[in-house]
Amino acid sequence: MQEATLENENLKKPKEKKVNAKEYLKGWIPYRIKRYWMYVAISIISLILPWIRINGNHFFLLNFDHKQLHFFFVRFDMQELYLMPFLLMLLFLGIFALTSVGGRVWCGWACPQTIFRVLYRDLIETKLLHLYKRISNKQQEVDLSKPENMTKKIIAIAIWSILAFIAAADFLWYFVPPEDFFKYIQDPSNHTVLMGFWIGVALFLIADVVFIKENFCVYICPYSRVQSVLYDDDTIMAVYDPIRGGQIYEGEGNERHKAVHKRKELLEKNPDAECIACEKCVTVCPTHIDIRKGLQLECINCLECVDACTEVQAAYGRPSLVQWSSEREALRHEGKTRYLRPKVIAYFTVLAIVLGMLFFMGSKKEHMLLNVNKTTRLYKIYPDGRVENDYVFLFQNTDNKPHKYYFEVQGNDKIKIVRPKEAFHLASEYKKKKIVVLETKDILAKNEAKDVPIPITIHAYAVDDPKKISVFRKTVFVYPSVTELKNKVKK
Repeated sequence: MQEATLENENLKKPKEKKVNAKEYLKGWIPYRIKRYWMYVAISIISLILPWIRINGNHFFLLNFDHKQLHFFFVRFDMQELYLMPFLLMLLFLGIFALTSVGGRVWCGWACPQTIFRVLYRDLIETKLLHLYKRISNKQQEVDLSKPENMTKKIIAIAIWSILAFIAAADFLWYFVPPEDFFKYIQDPSNHTVLMGFWIGVALFLIADVVFIKENFCVYICPYSRVQSVLYDDDTIMAVYDPIRGGQIYEGEGNERHKAVHKRKELLEKNPDAECIACEKCVTVCPTHIDIRKGLQLECINCLECVDACTEVQAAYGRPSLVQWSSEREALRHEGKTRYLRPKVIAYFTVLAIVLGMLFFMGSKKEHMLLNVNKTTRLYKIYPDGRVENDYVFLFQNTDNKPHKYYFEVQGNDKIKIVRPKEAFHLASEYKKKKIVVLETKDILAKNEAKDVPIPITIHAYAVDDPKKISVFRKTVFVYPSVTELKNKVKK
């Protein structure tokens, strides 16, 4: 790539008189600075959020160790994972809606891959160690044959390695809460899976950020492959204006020819072109593309090219040739961008429905879980005509405090509880198995040939808070046939 020379400046049109760029840009904040503040906010939130607990519950925690899901500081048992499909739908629909409106804005403004690369390249290598001269030239290759550069590179990798282990731990805190994580790593021999995941994620982050770099975004990340399906003429992205700037590339699609690299060549093709062929929009691009070529899969909407062109064009009192806009507005000049269009409305309508269903289902959370299982013995018949059925009840206290539990039989007042006779205590997050015996002295069915299952409802509740903690379970009471009952009673 070649930059415009001083001789090329003489070819500029008379109207391209330079102005006071600082005065022109007064009050302007580069997108790069806005992104940095966004990265700081995201990093702080992601690091602090796992530590925040309300009533012992986390904002989000998918805990395989305790088989729990914490969501919005409400704890759900694994038996209540009917919420997970809604969370996954929110995730994918949210990405689709965001992409249709703002392109790959997630990639440039919130993706951990981009945040880590900016932290390593811009802060550690450039600002801290001065391995690169300036942030604006991301095409520069460092000469590692020089001992001082190699030393700086090793120091940069060492610093990032420490941060990579912190980032890996932070990732795992959304699956293993911090209060358990630090306890487990003190005994690594008994928690080899956790240690393996921690070290594996950290090593991947080191390899990704230091060696793979933006090639992950270009070749590995599947997001870039689906974005073209989600884009339309009103999707917001970094767009070069060929009408004002001049046509840098000839042809369409794969037929586009080599770019014009000199101002003189550009003016020969288009005398009104405002692009000065400085190529700062190219050298600043982290994914090594030329935004003037048009929409490309590699563009991550970091808007570094917009900042670069804004500073250059400000010297001539003109707005940037690269805008964060849509093809309709900035490329073809066919009018304003339509933000509220049918596809976007459809996406956000579905998102609202899914979100409403998620909160509705979450509001139905049971603070006590109960599994009712009939034992293998169908019944027991006593000589006096009493019939017993045995069950195994598994109670689980999913509330954040202990409770005293009992239950009753609904739907048939002829069936009595023989065991247990009294209510029992159960601590928070604990389970308790109870052998339950139900009995009847009355005749519930008169079938001569076969046993009859009698539907009943078990109403279990917390004695100390029956309004809040109350569950119902369906089961059956098996009553013997008349023939079986007569035979047992005779004996």
